[in-house]
Amino acid sequence: MLAIGAAHAAVTVEVLDAAGQPVPNAVVYAEPVGAPVPANALRQTEIEQKNKTFFPLVSVVQTGTPILFPNRDSVRHQVYSFSPAKTFELKLYSGTPGTPIVFDKAGTVVLGCNIHDQMVAYVQVVNTPYFGVTDRGGAVKLDGMGNGKYTLKVWYFRMAQNEAALEQPLQVQGGEARAAVKLNVKAVPL
Repeated sequence: MLAIGAAHAAVTVEVLDAAGQPVPNAVVYAEPVGAPVPANALRQTEIEQKNKTFFPLVSVVQTGTPILFPNRDSVRHQVYSFSPAKTFELKLYSGTPGTPIVFDKAGTVVLGCNIHDQMVAYVQVVNTPYFGVTDRGGAVKLDGMGNGKYTLKVWYFRMAQNEAALEQPLQVQGGEARAAVKLNVKAVPL
């Protein structure tokens, strides 16, 4: 079995659309090949509701991460998901629910509000601590990676429903590295 080396590297990944334009809000993650996934302390995160919109639109978390859904609007919301990776419903509420929802299965989770149909957000749940969401320029930096082989995966909310993340091999050898991925989609600017 290949062991992921102890040296730490950072990989900057640039994601472009079919026309060569930057893709903001793409989820990028790297899974070790032939090595155990390193343990990582899971930190609770939030997806808030403000102005009848979920913030952020796209999130990525490691399997087992708890997420709180604070409602910072003056109206009540009813957050739900029917996605196979996580099915749940937070009945009509204001403020912050007392208990977070634990995202314990890898996959794509689409969030909605039963009261406000225009509200939608996406959570990509991954089995690795090496992940991020691209910025306005279509780039993200994955820090703390050990030397070794990885499968680099990119998922974008405008990909076809049930379309798997795009995959490509990635070799990490210490220091700073770069990778580029081109998706067959049209990017939605921020």
